[in-house]
Amino acid sequence: MVRLTKIYTRTGDAGSTRLGDMSQTVKHDPRVDAYGDVDEANSSIGLARAALILNDPLDPPLARIQNDLFDLGADLCVPESDTPPDYEPLRVTAAQVDWLETEIDRLNARLEPLNSFILPGGSEAAARLHVCRTVCRRAERKVSALMAGGVTLNPIVLTYLNRLSDLLFVMARTANEEGRADVLWVPGKDR
Repeated sequence: MVRLTKIYTRTGDAGSTRLGDMSQTVKHDPRVDAYGDVDEANSSIGLARAALILNDPLDPPLARIQNDLFDLGADLCVPESDTPPDYEPLRVTAAQVDWLETEIDRLNARLEPLNSFILPGGSEAAARLHVCRTVCRRAERKVSALMAGGVTLNPIVLTYLNRLSDLLFVMARTANEEGRADVLWVPGKDR
């Protein structure tokens, strides 16, 4: 259980922060940068949820995703170690990815197949979901770079972010009247 009794700690005043295992690092550490992008994706989803109509069927899955993103951030902030901590670190699971895939399939089944790329836009909710998708893709690139640089991470983190960006794309189309209000790219239109 998380218990926050004091919001400021002053440990960041000199540009450092603590990871979930209490080790200290700089605030510009690539790991901190990656889970910062995950936090931004989560905040963007909160903003997208605010644009949905009351009782929109996209709201409950988006709420679940926000909770899952906190799990994912917790996973990223506790480094893998040969000496495990005194507690079981929270790690993203394959079941969370499976749920994303089920949601993609469920929502995509109601959409017309695409014959063009889509420009981010349409309804306000759809446009915000496209922003969520791009922030999620940035987080995915940061996690991928960490792994390529030799940082040992739970590989499901990368899979989750990849699948989430796909789901956010499908959700944006769903928010655009199930794709009927999508704004299609017209290659070379204004040459």
